Amino acid sequence: MNPQAGEILYIDKPYRWTSFDVVNKVRWLLCRRLGTKKLKVGHAGTLDPLATGVMIVCTGRATKRIDELQAHTKEYVATLRLGATTPSFDLEHEIDAYYPTDHITRELVEATLRRFIGRIEQIPPSYSAVKVEGKRAYDLARKEKEVELKPKVLVIEEIELLEGPTPNPSRKGGESSGSCEDLSTQPLPSLMGGVGGGSLPRTGMRNKAFLTSPATPTDTADYPSITIRVVCSKGTYIRALARDIGQALGSGAHLTALRRTRVGDVRVEDCLSMDTFPEWLEAQDLETLMP
Repeated sequence: MNPQAGEILYIDKPYRWTSFDVVNKVRWLLCRRLGTKKLKVGHAGTLDPLATGVMIVCTGRATKRIDELQAHTKEYVATLRLGATTPSFDLEHEIDAYYPTDHITRELVEATLRRFIGRIEQIPPSYSAVKVEGKRAYDLARKEKEVELKPKVLVIEEIELLEGPTPNPSRKGGESSGSCEDLSTQPLPSLMGGVGGGSLPRTGMRNKAFLTSPATPTDTADYPSITIRVVCSKGTYIRALARDIGQALGSGAHLTALRRTRVGDVRVEDCLSMDTFPEWLEAQDLETLMP
């Protein structure tokens, strides 16, 4: 093993670690073993701090392959809480709105998910690393500044409902008081053409036709959840997909769990945890000279 000449490592990113945390830890451990103060280390695809799963880490000359590795198809397993949204569409922020869910059925969810398969235009979430006039969108969003992001073309190859919606409680006190339109057969918001010879669904707009009359807040444990498997192209924001699925269902949604289970042919089962990585590294024969 020669980290300076270039190695590709497969790491299972821990919960609440940033992608930069993983890179820093790997670099520090490698430098300590090599007895050097400098080593080029990078990753091939950011994961949000609240996500876990496959992270490809490149060292030395292998960092030149980062763009190639980033382009690979990715697979995720995500859990969405329906009936409530947050500003970041995950658990990083508190819930900012509640919506009715009494109309949600498995059949409605499955029909809605099928509409997302194929080429779509997705607007990244405001809390993202996308740059706006040289500044990160999340920095502007945290300062409560308006962030207008351009849609990106991406491909959803597969989307599968693994679990849910569950639970689907019967309302008692604090019932949903808002109305909600069944939109399962309607097109996704704001169709636009000009890409790939046809119209692409553009998603990511807060459209009042899709979210109407916020419901009375209740315990979020009473709101149904769904777990989905998604196979998608580079650049897909699963938080934005959760937002758009919630809009299409007329209920709102946010992520409560996200795990990247595959990048290209690399599966999460092939990855080292950060708990076992130091012990694994100690067992490796390292070469310290550039060939």
